[in-house]
Amino acid sequence: MIAIDDTLISDDLGEVFFICDLGRCHGACCVEGDAGAPLDEEEIGEMEDVLEKVRPFMTEAGKKVVDETGVFDYDAEGNFVTPLVNNRECAFVYFEDRVAKCAIEQAFNEGLISFKKPVSCHLYPVRIVKYKDFDAVNYHKWSICDRALVTGKREGVRVYEFLKEPLIRKYGKEWYQKVDAAFKAKRSK
Repeated sequence: MIAIDDTLISDDLGEVFFICDLGRCHGACCVEGDAGAPLDEEEIGEMEDVLEKVRPFMTEAGKKVVDETGVFDYDAEGNFVTPLVNNRECAFVYFEDRVAKCAIEQAFNEGLISFKKPVSCHLYPVRIVKYKDFDAVNYHKWSICDRALVTGKREGVRVYEFLKEPLIRKYGKEWYQKVDAAFKAKRSK
């Protein structure tokens, strides 16, 4: 475990190799699971603000769910999450060549909005648990990502390296540099 500022970072982020392989998993993390993607409270307002520009990329079923529930729902613990279609796929998922993709991210990629997607989605397979005095930053091992482990090992890319952009988005460049230095120091021992 590495302590940086107000975070405790699992050693797995620096030891596990990982590169998402959409061609193999087909974006299963957006379709499988027992709840939608975790949302920070401030993200709800951002999602409401961009919804009309995101809607053209959504499925009809996703639009219907969002029309009925809004851009968020609650998980079993009462936390904010994205709503689900048929208690399965994220309401913001659309499919391209059988691969689940994010309608929010597509609107971002086309320059229509400045909000890329919920940070929890951007960070996956990292999950953050917020405690009173710190955030626990953990790698979430899930069998649907097994191919990403193979690809990451072949390319020599660790979880925290693969997730450099979203980790900087969440905690800042200086924090990321400290994490990078700490993991490199651990490897050199």
